[in-house]
Amino acid sequence: MKKKIKIPKFKNEAEERAFWLKLDLSKHFNPSDFQKVSFPNLKPSSRPISLRLPSYLLTRVKEHANELDMPYQSLIKQYIAKGVSAK
Repeated sequence: MKKKIKIPKFKNEAEERAFWLKLDLSKHFNPSDFQKVSFPNLKPSSRPISLRLPSYLLTRVKEHANELDMPYQSLIKQYIAKGVSAK
């Protein structure tokens, strides 16, 4: 750490926002000061998409999901994730 940050008492949120906007953190931290962290309980954000599948394929996916006792959309997500991670 290069030098400590002196954080003043703020009268309101706007004053605090202005303080943090002006502050250059590179003058206070070295790259070696940082530690890698993980957030295991953080849910990834998702967005709806529209995907056209042949009827027979969707039927087979739904049947397979029913056998596994899981929602078919979750099964489709698993298939996509496996396909993307496969090399």
